[in-house]
Amino acid sequence: MDAGKRTINDIFNGNRVLEIPFFQRAYVWDTDQWERLLEDMEHVSQTNKPYFLGSVILKQQPTNTGNRVGDKRTLIDGQQRLTTLSIFFKVLALKTKDDYEFNRMFKLRDLIAIQHNHNDIDAYELIMNLSELKDLSGTDNITRAYTYFNQNLNLDKLDINNILAKILFVGIDLDENEDEQQIFDTINSLGVKLTTAELLKNYFFNRDEISTYNTYWKNVFEKDEDTKNYWDREITAGRLKREFIDLFFFSYLQIKIQDKNLNVKTEDKIEFSKVEQLFESYKRFIKEYLNNDKKSILAEIKDYALIFQENFDYEIIEVELSDISGIERINAIIFGLDTSTLIPYILYVLKNVSNNNERNELFEFIETYVMRRMVVHASTKNYNQLFTDRLINNEILSKQQFVGYLDGQSDKVNFLPTNEELKAGFDTAQLVNKQSAGILYFIESKIRNRRLQSTQLLGLNKYSLEHLMPKKWENNWGKLSNNEDRIKRNRKLLTLGNLTIITQALNSTIRDAHWTVKRKGKKDKKGLNNYSAGLETMNDYLLFDEWNEQTIEQRAKFLYNNAKEIWKI
Repeated sequence: MDAGKRTINDIFNGNRVLEIPFFQRAYVWDTDQWERLLEDMEHVSQTNKPYFLGSVILKQQPTNTGNRVGDKRTLIDGQQRLTTLSIFFKVLALKTKDDYEFNRMFKLRDLIAIQHNHNDIDAYELIMNLSELKDLSGTDNITRAYTYFNQNLNLDKLDINNILAKILFVGIDLDENEDEQQIFDTINSLGVKLTTAELLKNYFFNRDEISTYNTYWKNVFEKDEDTKNYWDREITAGRLKREFIDLFFFSYLQIKIQDKNLNVKTEDKIEFSKVEQLFESYKRFIKEYLNNDKKSILAEIKDYALIFQENFDYEIIEVELSDISGIERINAIIFGLDTSTLIPYILYVLKNVSNNNERNELFEFIETYVMRRMVVHASTKNYNQLFTDRLINNEILSKQQFVGYLDGQSDKVNFLPTNEELKAGFDTAQLVNKQSAGILYFIESKIRNRRLQSTQLLGLNKYSLEHLMPKKWENNWGKLSNNEDRIKRNRKLLTLGNLTIITQALNSTIRDAHWTVKRKGKKDKKGLNNYSAGLETMNDYLLFDEWNEQTIEQRAKFLYNNAKEIWKI
């Protein structure tokens, strides 16, 4: 890697072609960016002071001896800036009727120095080859950029010599073997990351493989706006924000490396499970385990991707949750309770279990397993290994097989909590708010009688968590003389028996108020009777005249009795 200061002449040296990955997303700069660039060019022209225009990352491509170009590089970062600059210089050349500098930088005989992507190549090459200014009617951003500069570029405010001398970039040149994703993500850690999908798309398909690209990528991931929006959705997965399409490619790889016919080494499985280096994992996996045959897995990727899109639904947390065990409730666990580590295994099940009843029986047990462990505050740090390695590797595709696998484990790290442990969880466990709300919501969704309920259950994401006895109970709930009793109360009020989901957070004056006020509200400030009305997990308890440690234990027992029936073992 060679990094340092670069001028325009360093980047466009008269013997170099910059190739934008052919299947890269379209050029997206718009009026705000064009206006800013033009103002900056005018400022540089007038002040003749250095102007920094960001980073440009170029990756060396192999050059054949018979190639028309001596130096070909992939433009990893800088597509928007360099595309806009080239259009700016083209309009400037046409307006001044002097194309010497433009041709020296952006033309190599009959070649354009920037080879654009499939979305923009036609419009871009049309503009780059203009011999005179014309009014163009295209609605794409490339044509609109040309039109903007044609209408707004003022020759009296521009000095091309100052611009060429003073525009500076941070340039990074990579050799053929260096990891462009890691470098790009590091530089853009506070901005928009280059997705694994963008890199994979250009890794799998060449410029002359449009038909293959359309079949195995465009018709799967970019068919229409709804499809693109689905795959572009960003969620928090662990410590990172990831797009759905990256989640899919991670999940597929975790399934594929368990293929016994490939004999993937254990140490490689560990490396391939690291989300942060997913693109490099794909390249290495295909090279070392698929004989570098990039096309061999495209049909399978397509099959898995269509199953993924049909079944994984983030919007489930916005609507009433079904009481029927199946993929909807699994989606609510994954996206509502931040349990994305389940995705590879769920995808594996969806692909390999065709019987709907058998599949839902397995999903019901997965819910039981995850929710029981959540109640007892069992660790989830081993979930990645369990759900992306062991269950797939052992081809666990039924409830009976899952139960048998757990029973056969000697370490008990992945234990299924017993009823006794579940009861202790409801009595004593202190959970984070999202887990507590999820447990209460999942119980509520199962026990409510929808035919008799006038109040509809909202989506999981619509509820917040409320402590029935407030944490600041000493203000309005009376003092306790015994320190031991105070400690007991402070512990008890954090447990599930003292928690409820409500449709709207209570006003602070109501939240810490005494039980009678907290239930009914005060003046225009509404209380629990309003915001938790219709909830089976609260209805009877809103009738209580007192709320204390004993009633908390009573409600915890009620929740436990329902939970052990919902999540039977």
